[in-house]
Amino acid sequence: MISEDHVTLKTGVMMLKIQDLLLSDDEEDTKRVVRSAKDKRFEELTNLIKTIRNAMKIRDMAKCLEEFEQLCRAFLKSKTIMDKEGVPQFYIRLLADLEDYLNQLWEDKEGKKKMNKNNAKALSTLRQKIRKYNKDFETEIASYKEVQSCSPDAFTSSSGSDDDDDEGITAKSLLKKKPQEEEKKAPEASKFLKGAADEESESEDDEESEDWGSDSVDSGSESEDNEGAAASLAVVFLKKYDSRRKKHKKKERLEEEADEEAEAEEGGWEKVKGGAPMVKEKPKMFAKGTEINSAVVVKKLTEILQARGKKGTDRAAQIELLHALAGISNENNLGEGILIKIKFNIIASLYDYNPNLAAFMKPDMWKKCLECIDELMDILFANSNIFIGENIAEDSENLAISDQPFRVRGCILTLVERMDEEFTKIMQNTDPHSQEYVDNLKDEGRVCGIIDRLLQYLETKGSTEEVCRVYLRRIMHTYYKFDYKAHRRSLGLQGETKSEQDQEESEGEDSAVIMDRLCKFIYAKDRTDRIRTCAILCHIYHHALHSRWFQARDLMLMSHLQDNIQHADPPVQILYNRTMVQLGICAFRQGMIKDAHNALLDIQSSGRAKELLGQGLLMRNMQERNAEQEKIEKRRQVPFHMHINLELLECVYLVSAMLLEIPYMAAHEFDARRRMISKQFHHQLRVGERQPLLGPPESMREHVVAASKAMKMGDWRTCHSFIINEKMNSKVWDLFPETQCVREMLVRKIQEESLRTYLFTYSSVYDSISMETLSEMFELDLPTVHSIISKMIINEELMASLDQPTQTVVMHRTEPTSLQNMALQLAEKLGGLVENNERVFDLKQGVYGGYFNRDQKGGYQQKQSYQRGKHHSHQRDPHRSRSCSPVLLTCVGWMQLL
Repeated sequence: MISEDHVTLKTGVMMLKIQDLLLSDDEEDTKRVVRSAKDKRFEELTNLIKTIRNAMKIRDMAKCLEEFEQLCRAFLKSKTIMDKEGVPQFYIRLLADLEDYLNQLWEDKEGKKKMNKNNAKALSTLRQKIRKYNKDFETEIASYKEVQSCSPDAFTSSSGSDDDDDEGITAKSLLKKKPQEEEKKAPEASKFLKGAADEESESEDDEESEDWGSDSVDSGSESEDNEGAAASLAVVFLKKYDSRRKKHKKKERLEEEADEEAEAEEGGWEKVKGGAPMVKEKPKMFAKGTEINSAVVVKKLTEILQARGKKGTDRAAQIELLHALAGISNENNLGEGILIKIKFNIIASLYDYNPNLAAFMKPDMWKKCLECIDELMDILFANSNIFIGENIAEDSENLAISDQPFRVRGCILTLVERMDEEFTKIMQNTDPHSQEYVDNLKDEGRVCGIIDRLLQYLETKGSTEEVCRVYLRRIMHTYYKFDYKAHRRSLGLQGETKSEQDQEESEGEDSAVIMDRLCKFIYAKDRTDRIRTCAILCHIYHHALHSRWFQARDLMLMSHLQDNIQHADPPVQILYNRTMVQLGICAFRQGMIKDAHNALLDIQSSGRAKELLGQGLLMRNMQERNAEQEKIEKRRQVPFHMHINLELLECVYLVSAMLLEIPYMAAHEFDARRRMISKQFHHQLRVGERQPLLGPPESMREHVVAASKAMKMGDWRTCHSFIINEKMNSKVWDLFPETQCVREMLVRKIQEESLRTYLFTYSSVYDSISMETLSEMFELDLPTVHSIISKMIINEELMASLDQPTQTVVMHRTEPTSLQNMALQLAEKLGGLVENNERVFDLKQGVYGGYFNRDQKGGYQQKQSYQRGKHHSHQRDPHRSRSCSPVLLTCVGWMQLL
């Protein structure tokens, strides 16, 4: 019988054995691996590179930027190792790949628009950083790209596993570190490789796709001895794999050449030198043996259109299918009805190619669109038995060839209007200073030709509303253009010979006749206010552009548009602003300075002329305009070739203000309540006075300010030299069609206004002055001087009389002198001081009116007596405003003495 102590002892021994067994297993599992500093640094770099590549796959630019900054810091930490070993190839490869990837994203404009704000900002920052950072590795990256372009198999492709690449590079670096261990393992490796080479020679075709590098890399996770052996194996295996891939490629190339020779013998494809890309076979429209008729084609057209707008639909392929369907219809002579229906859908698909409304059509799509519309118009003109319209239902369409006329659902006017809008978008989104803008602008003649053809078609088959709409489209392409041929004919500079006269007659009627005919039709027939308003504004603009001032002014006044234009939509308001500006410039050219100033006052005083004319957006706070509003406002911008020169506009306004303001300032020099005619002009004068150093004028504004100072002194020659010179001619005056006439008008106006300013300023100095002297001083003829002085006397601007026999202006000296004017100003200021003093005192006492209201119905006296009885005597002010009255009386006495 076994004792209890013996059982306990035996159990304890078994537990100790089990514990020893478990401990030995744990020790084996948790065996420490000694790693060098280089391996640790390389592992840190490879982990960061994996994270960056994963972020690149999902286009997370913020993550890429964050990890790239960490990668740069980690690389800086391992600089001592890099100086010894050199920059690893996987690091160079990442820098090259990342830069190429960022450049591709930057060029993808559509992709950039879809990015959120953080990713877009990170993309811009990371692109700048990588370009700056890669300058330190230019030679390594260049050599890497050169080797990659020569032999792509020299490095693992970018789509491969990052683990394999990074560990393979680490294994390469370990080869340099332990040559002795490699020599020990070399015999075993060579034996193993020999056996592997024999197996490969037996089964080349079956084992081509195996990943030899992965097995060699896996062994790198063991001890340092195993790492060295695995590295040597990896190198040899990779070399063998490269040679096997070369053999495989050579074999494939031989097979391709054999296939090409066989096809050439059979009369198939012919080999073209230079390697032209193979054309994809187009999908078959109909099954073999299908009878092509109207019903089949219409059914196929419906199938194609059903895919329109669905996700994943290739819009370009859909357009090609519609073109192919139109070709099949022509080949089988299915009639013009089906062809027109297909053409309508082709043009609609071209418009829908860009789903974004703000995007503009690409050049190839635009050319196709114009060609399709031209073809459609040709068919409609050639076949008068075709009726098209939006009100035709699809069930009632007649597309088959029969005795009945064709009936097709569609609106040609809508297509042409959309084409016109696309042309405007193209011009808005093209750089105006490039040759591309000029090339695109050449298409306007083609656009106008299509609109003219549509005019002819709708005048016979369209409704009055449709005719008005297309008339307005034609007007919008005509109103802003200056008719140089008509202008030269009016001056008698063209058409001198018979051949030139015949050529002019063949060119057609003037733009003025065309505008008059189209606009009057709209005035009589249009039922919508918007079309009529736009036509009136365009008509006024065209009159003003061609210096027909009175017609333009009368039409503007009769239309009463200025009363309710604030209720119109923004494009019409922009057109109104453009018309008013052109009207003001026309008045200036005709010498109507006051009318020109009044027409330009609202636009120029706002400080937002660029924005109000639709010629650009001003920088404003983000709170006033969000991104969506900015997009909408950009769509309203006028194309560059329709712009009004803003510098010319500002110069015309400032010169008009100068000619009005300087004589007014001279006439009311001592008037304390003088009003300002132009705030902007006064602002420019103040800016000129604040300049510490006055040099010769450079900008247009400085020229006007310098001319104003000269005119204020009555020096018209200096004023003329500042306004009209080579610099001002090139900037402003040469831009007018009648340049010489404008210059002559300006000289005459400067002389006249300088004469008026001189008389206002120095009339108190003269007892009398001869009109001949004034005529010589300002180079004006005597009747003009007589007329100017007579108007000043009649308007009571100048206190004088004319002595006709002696041609002398006799001054009456009723105007106060400068000292009297200063005394009057002092009296007015003291009177204001007394009034303010009374008001402040009465507010304290609870009474309003004070000294100036004491005699009104006795109310003030009663209240004052009540206040005296109620308050103590020390509350009365002994120096109340009555003490000011002696000063006031003294000033009045001075004025009487003076």
